Amino acid sequence: MNHLIYLRTFLDTYRAGSLTRAAQRLGITQPSASAHIAALEEMLGKLLFVRQARGVAPTSAADDLARSIAAHLDGIETTMGAAQARSTHLSGTVHLVGPAEYLSARIGPALAPLVREGLRLRIQTGNRERIYAALDEGHADLAVTASPPNGSVHGFAELGRERLLLVAAPVLAERTKARTVTTEFLCGLPCIAYDETLPLLRPFFEQVFGKTPDMQAVVTAPDLRVLSGMAQAGTGWTVLPDYLCAEALTVGHLVELPTARPGPDNTIYLVWNKTALRHPRVIHVRDYLLR
Repeated sequence: MNHLIYLRTFLDTYRAGSLTRAAQRLGITQPSASAHIAALEEMLGKLLFVRQARGVAPTSAADDLARSIAAHLDGIETTMGAAQARSTHLSGTVHLVGPAEYLSARIGPALAPLVREGLRLRIQTGNRERIYAALDEGHADLAVTASPPNGSVHGFAELGRERLLLVAAPVLAERTKARTVTTEFLCGLPCIAYDETLPLLRPFFEQVFGKTPDMQAVVTAPDLRVLSGMAQAGTGWTVLPDYLCAEALTVGHLVELPTARPGPDNTIYLVWNKTALRHPRVIHVRDYLLR
């Protein structure tokens, strides 16, 4: 009996919360996955999952087993995948998901060598919810996100950092008269944001001004590149990551508004579905991006 196969099926089921999804990730049938779990439960003399209408729920015994074996199994698969990546010609498709703006500015231009090596790339964009849903459902192998990952579920590493900047067109910036801006001053001018919950504006205000923003955006658009263009046109002020507005600041199309404190720094993470690391091509792309 190959206990490693049973344990791998168990860990994939534990992480996916579904025998069907685990079977898909492993490339086996659902009955085979179910048989692996049943055999493991018989060997251990413990119930590992409670079958539900949709998926399975782990028992306390499953929680203990997952904590005991996860790091070891993941380490074995990562080591084997890295060895294969170094010794074989890579082919196949790698699925990547992340925010459109960062992928466009930083990731997309760097991917050309991977395509020339023979890999195919399928890139998806989305917000935090879509990014993690794509990982959890197996639709993405790797993800780029500024949202801190859950290390018990996903593997991750720091990819870079971004600083949030308060910016506006020169015509609006002139109204500050080079004085440090206040929340009252900003409330008197139109603001533009990603959506009604004011992402980016909210953490900026909390760090710089010690309060949450209390205003309604005149324009919302779920793409920071749109906000940058509208800010440059004088529509209103906004908060953008430095990588996205660096060029506009350099040529004078945008101006950073003076504040008493600098805006917050965010860590950008590369996150991966741990089960995807059994494919050498995914390890190769991951390591390439981290380099």
